[in-house]
Amino acid sequence: MTSFSSGGIAYDRGGPRGELPIVLIHAGVADRGMWGPIWPELTGDRDVVRVDLRGFGDSAARPAGAVSHPGDVLDTLSEMGVDRCHVVGASLGAGVAVEVALARPSAVASLLLAAPGGSLLAEVTPDLRAFWDAEGTALERGDLDAAVEANLSWWVEGTRRSADQVDPSVRERVRRMQRRAFEVTADWDDVEEQELDPPALARLSEIEVPVLVLAGGLDLDAVHAAAGRVVAGVPGARRVDWPDAGHLPSLENPAAFSGLLRDWVKVTSTLDKPGVSS
Repeated sequence: MTSFSSGGIAYDRGGPRGELPIVLIHAGVADRGMWGPIWPELTGDRDVVRVDLRGFGDSAARPAGAVSHPGDVLDTLSEMGVDRCHVVGASLGAGVAVEVALARPSAVASLLLAAPGGSLLAEVTPDLRAFWDAEGTALERGDLDAAVEANLSWWVEGTRRSADQVDPSVRERVRRMQRRAFEVTADWDDVEEQELDPPALARLSEIEVPVLVLAGGLDLDAVHAAAGRVVAGVPGARRVDWPDAGHLPSLENPAAFSGLLRDWVKVTSTLDKPGVSS
């Protein structure tokens, strides 16, 4: 059953309490439903939270002022009584995860950043520019179907494979989530997004918790550049590359992603104990 924070942020929490929770923050082409394939298995023995960022999924309440995704996440966690957790972010959610860690360092025990995007994108590469142009052109003419298709073309299959090389169920899941986001924010043209100042990219060296970056070999060049920048900027950050994955590795290979996440949390939970250092 969906729960809501006092600010209108939708979330689910499942699994046994006790250990530090794992908080999942979705990609910009998705909502908390993207974690569906790993949710039953993960919540079988872990305390897990998944949120809908404002303007996505069930977090449809129009903000009173500027949108602050990290602020919404932190407020929601505070209401749940979660004062420290492992944070997993995908794409846009990876940028939000980093901003959460910068805004409240004590709240984050570790970061797993899958296909870092959002505020972590530093270069407008030709493939990213092509996506922006395709999506923007479709939205200008009010063609939501074409705008959704642009997102599927760039963020599900990417520029290195065709639609028939991707699991159709993944494509359909993302199609529903992306269209929902367009519908929720259809009249939000005047809503601004609050940005971290200084921006996250300028403050990567401030992050002191363990960071793991996952990059798909079939992802956009802009995301690979972001992954490289994060690994170079965060002291001790590690990187894992999946050559056959695109921008959404947790949807393409949920079993492998769940295994990677479990191993990462196990290692970093040990490091997070008093008196233990890496």
